Amino acid sequence: MKRFSELILQLDQTTKTNRKLEAIVQYFRESPPSDAMWALYFLCGNKFKRSVTSAQLRGWAAELAQIPDWLFDECYEAVGDLAETISLIIPHAFVPPMNGDRSESEDRPKNEERSINRASSTLNAWVAEVIEPLTVTPAWQQKKIVIDAWSRLGIHERLVFNKLLTGSFRIGVAKGLVIRALASATGLTTEVITHRLMGNWKPSLAFFEGLSNADTQDTQVSQPYPFFLANPMESDPELLGSPSEWMAEWKWDGIRAQLIRRGGQSFVWSRGDELMTDRFPELHSVLRQLPNGTVLDGEIVAYRDQAILPFTSLQRRIGLKKASKKILNEIPVTFIAFDILEHQSQDIRAADLAYRRQVLDSVCKPLLATPHAEDEVFQLSNEPFDQNKCLLLISESLGFQSWEDLALLRQDCRNRSAEGVMLKRWCSPYRVGRPRGDWWKWKIEPYSVDAVLIYAQRGHGRRASLFSDYTFAVWDGSELVPFAKAYSGLTDEEMKQVDAFVRKNTTERFGSMVKVVPELVFELGFENIQLSSRHKSGVAVRFPRILHWRHDKRPSDADSLETIRRMLVHNLPNRTT
Repeated sequence: MKRFSELILQLDQTTKTNRKLEAIVQYFRESPPSDAMWALYFLCGNKFKRSVTSAQLRGWAAELAQIPDWLFDECYEAVGDLAETISLIIPHAFVPPMNGDRSESEDRPKNEERSINRASSTLNAWVAEVIEPLTVTPAWQQKKIVIDAWSRLGIHERLVFNKLLTGSFRIGVAKGLVIRALASATGLTTEVITHRLMGNWKPSLAFFEGLSNADTQDTQVSQPYPFFLANPMESDPELLGSPSEWMAEWKWDGIRAQLIRRGGQSFVWSRGDELMTDRFPELHSVLRQLPNGTVLDGEIVAYRDQAILPFTSLQRRIGLKKASKKILNEIPVTFIAFDILEHQSQDIRAADLAYRRQVLDSVCKPLLATPHAEDEVFQLSNEPFDQNKCLLLISESLGFQSWEDLALLRQDCRNRSAEGVMLKRWCSPYRVGRPRGDWWKWKIEPYSVDAVLIYAQRGHGRRASLFSDYTFAVWDGSELVPFAKAYSGLTDEEMKQVDAFVRKNTTERFGSMVKVVPELVFELGFENIQLSSRHKSGVAVRFPRILHWRHDKRPSDADSLETIRRMLVHNLPNRTT
């Protein structure tokens, strides 16, 4: 635990990517595999199921520090992180109090003291002998184990331990950097390591040792490929060269996914390494028709009545482990395939896009001529639509002769419920991650309105001492109605200025949130807008963020709710043909 805590401290104390990389590589090379295995698990963003509640940890820490609850709350508000607050207020050195309840001690297992004291300084021992057993330990015993752990850890080790307990272990290190470090430590390529870390994997010595296996022909039946991600267009597309070198297609707002058919089994994986096969049962009929050894890359979108529905419709299905018949009927989905990564059990990612598109057509077009059951309908995006039973589309290649032609097509995005257009170089292989040069997303300009700041809340982490989370309102007659929350878009200096305004102009307090004098006006941008009965304004916006601080405008100049409602006309589901 000490060595792992030192690694976390090193990562937290530098913003230099190379130094972070060196620290992680050194840890992987010098730590025993059992520790490196858990370090990899946590650094990749995985966490344990909560074994103790925040309220329990707060109470135990306040009791050890001999402070009242209100003072703990004040400390927490100032620090902004529960795990860090606890690590700071607990005495640096203390002897764990003895539990004098005879009846409780009689119920304790005889090996309890031995199991606690046996934990060594290794990360693996702390996980195996302290953290994991807490999930099946009675509450009264949990308190003793946690307090005993705090007594044997230094302040930085306590912080890491607390974060593992609370599930808040986030250190600002991208998964890609961890993969680079492991690749460097093992002598393998990042592509191989990335592939092996895709999907569901459990930390075990066998798995960790398999990561460094020089034999790279190890694609598992269910394992997806790393996704190739596009970069946003930040300049005129004319700088990309001749239009003939590029393919263009619509950019849909859905769930990026891979459909996998191997060994007679079917799998649906999201870009977030989440297995979603059971969440979208209608796609099973698509998967059953695919040849074995096939992996398609594409987008799951909500689709009904010949139209792609807004992402807010799809959101109703995202959190469901299993979809009911009612939700299946209300929000059917389709899979828009735009690439094929595996064909006849062969990885074809190294082939160019032009070839992969030919293979994609050769795999999917024969399905159109094959009789299917009533619930197994396949369509191409440029073919006539079956109104409610379209389960598979092939992304349409947009015809354009010049960049001006493509710009005109892009203007029609909202009428098609698309976010913009994708540009992909015909000669590009299917890469890993977000390298620049071959795939670009040219999104449409966001909707924007001028809104008034009415509430502010303290942030977290390094922003814990600042009011950095804001609620904005627009006019509904003579009343300001909240319609969006945003916390990004301001510079650090602007945020300090807003924080100073909030402190001087607070009118009411609601815990960590405050109401302020409605005086500051900001231009907000957002991608989509949808009717919503859950919000007082009657609308919900997607990805709201601050575009500009409008120093030149007064609150009376802010936009109205009616202005936003008029935008809905341009955001209703439209036919895709």
